[in-house]
Parts: sequence; C-alpha cells; structure tokens
Amino acid sequence: MDSVAVVGLGYVGLPLCLAFAKKGLRVVGIDTDAAKPTALNSGQSYIKHISADAIQEVVQSGRFRATTDMKAIEDVEAVLICVPTPLTKHRTPDLSFVESTADAVGRHLQRGQLFVLESTTYPGTTDEVVLAILEKRSGLKAGVDFHLAFSPEREDPGNPIGFSNIPKVVGGLTEACRDRAVTLYGNVVAKVVSVSSCRVAEATKLLENIFRAVNIALVNELKVIYQSMGIDVWEVIGAASTKPFGYMPFFPGPGLGGHCIPIDPFYLTWKALEYGHRTRLIELAGEINTAMPEYVVGRVVHALNASGKAVNSAKILVLGLAYKPNVDDDRESPTYEIIALLEAMQAHVDYNDPHVPQIRPGRSNHAVAGRMSKPVSKDYDLFVLCTNHAEYSSMDFRALGVPLVDCRNAARLRPEHYYPA
Repeated sequence: MDSVAVVGLGYVGLPLCLAFAKKGLRVVGIDTDAAKPTALNSGQSYIKHISADAIQEVVQSGRFRATTDMKAIEDVEAVLICVPTPLTKHRTPDLSFVESTADAVGRHLQRGQLFVLESTTYPGTTDEVVLAILEKRSGLKAGVDFHLAFSPEREDPGNPIGFSNIPKVVGGLTEACRDRAVTLYGNVVAKVVSVSSCRVAEATKLLENIFRAVNIALVNELKVIYQSMGIDVWEVIGAASTKPFGYMPFFPGPGLGGHCIPIDPFYLTWKALEYGHRTRLIELAGEINTAMPEYVVGRVVHALNASGKAVNSAKILVLGLAYKPNVDDDRESPTYEIIALLEAMQAHVDYNDPHVPQIRPGRSNHAVAGRMSKPVSKDYDLFVLCTNHAEYSSMDFRALGVPLVDCRNAARLRPEHYYPA
C-alpha cells in the first residue's frame, strides 16, 4: 500500500500522518476543524512537541496534505480513524465522534479499501457499531468488499521513544483484514503484534490503561495514609524501587489527566454490565483518583492556615496545567478541577505554565478558557505545584519565600514552608 488517509489530526492522528509520510507513503489528513488543515498546509504546527520543520518537510515533499473534505478518502488505499472517545456526564461511553466519522467515511468507502479504528473504546465497538454503519452507508460487505481492523493508538506526548519503536497491536475482522493492516503498519513500526480479533485488540488497550489507573490509585491512597503517619511516600517509593523483581514504581499526583487513563477504564465498566459483571476494582480506583483534587485543596487550606491566612481572598498561583511534564497537552488535567474548587471557596487563582501560555477551549476547561499564564513571583500567598515541568525543578522556591503545596515532589530546593500533597 502506498496511500493512506488519517481522520482526526490531533495528538494521535498528526504523528501518524508524519510517520507514514516520512516513509514515502502519500498521506491525506482530514479534520472537521478547518483551522488544522489550514495550519498544516502552510507548514505550521499546533502541537508543541511536533516541530514546524517536520510539517514543512512532508508538505513540501508533496507526500502530505490536509483537508476538511471527506471525499479525499476515495483516492487512498487505507483509512485510519483517530477521533476522541470521551465520556458523557454520566460516565458512559460517548461514541458520537466515532459514529459520525464512520457515517461520513461510509459514504465514500471504496471496494478493496482498509478501514482501521485507532480510537480507544470497549471490546465490540469495531465489529458491532462501526461495521454496521460502514456497511449501511457504503452498501459494501465488511471482510468481503473492504477490510476492517482495530489497532489501538499508543501515542505518548513528550516520550522520547520514537513512534517506530513502539510495537503496534493489530486485530482484524478476518485474517485477511488483519494481514492487510499488519502490512500497512509494517511500513512505519519495527514490530507489529497480531492478535486474533478486533475485540482482543480493543481489550488490550483497555488493560494497558486500567493497569496504570489502578496502580496510580494505589499510590495515591498510600500517599494519604503515609502523610497522616508522618512518612514520606516518595522516599518509600524510591526504596521499594531498588527491588529488582516483583515491583515497578508508580507515582502519586493531584489526580489523573490526559486522553486515556481518566476515561478508558470506564468504557470497560460500562460494557461489563451488559455481561452481568461489576468492575469493582476499576470503580474503586476511579473513586480514589477523582478524589485527589479535593485532597490537594485540603492541603492548601492547611498550608494557608499555617500561615495565618484563609482561603477566602487568598492569592494562589497554580504551577502547571498540562497533565504531564514538559508538554502542552492539558486534556482532562486535574489542575482544572483544583482551580474550580479553590475559586468556589472565593480564592483568587492564577496559573503558570511555560508550555501553555493561554488556556485553549476544551471539554474540561470552559470556565477558564482564554486565561493567560502569569509569572512566578512573590505576589502570591501560596503556590500549588501540580505538574513537574523541568522549569520548576530548577526554580529556587526558598528565595521566593512563598509557601508551596507540592503534588509531584518536584521542588529541588524546598522553601521553609513546604507541604507535600
């Protein structure tokens, strides 16, 4: 195969476009947000860890172009879908982006094409939901007239491990569908892992993220317990990490963020009910992790009280909006919940993030969209460090003399009033 279309040009879809284009395939990127194709076609990047030079290279080579026109898929051999799969306000799967995209693609699907869903979802989505929509709209038969597969994305913004070095899991509706997808991804990754079905591939992605969510919940719970005992959980984790077998470190924080771990486990929780099962461990982990912003706010109250101040009218600077260090990805960041809780208590809250100079509109931050990053200064009553950006680890908080609530054990030079959270 020498041509591919990628629908959804965000943190998952855009790196996929670049990977295929750099290997010599002809790539069309499609997104409903017209600003993205416009930026890409002019050689600009809107994702911080993807350079404009990388965009310009593939655009100028003629191997990549971006558009809003779904008709462009008629001229490629494979169509990859990388659209969001969020939760509703009732924490049930929201497949509206997948369904609307499948509907739009189905109207232009061609005989012999490969369709691959990469969006994280519950087992059965590809061969139940997507298959039915594609067949209805195209009039073609999956596994006979076109190939259908699922391959979960494993994009990790800011991770130095290159795209090509991360193994790609692939499952197909039929063996022929799977083999077709394996051939496609073999162009861009060093190792393709074949599994027996789309459902196994879908379940694999959920296991990966549930594993992290549950283990992070464990250390978050231990953090609270050890704090009450006067024990530094970070020192405990460091000591435990010296064991060369049977243990791997996970680290506590102010809550879960990103496009996967806060959301994906609940896709399985919802689907398991259809089979008469409760995912008790997953649900408990979710309760612990979603309670972390409230725990942080409790530590803020404690720190302000120790300084003889109240939360009401206190000037607080939150350090770090991105959900992980050294990137600009703020999707589902727990920092937004911390800001909302503090402002509900009548605190005056600003934020600083060298990677997020202005808050962009998103699903979890409507109330604060448009706010600008403020400089770190002595003009605040309290700092709350939520993201361990490299800039903060080298900052001399002691010289600033402002109490610090540190959710990440990130302060190298601790001030006199230091409050781990």
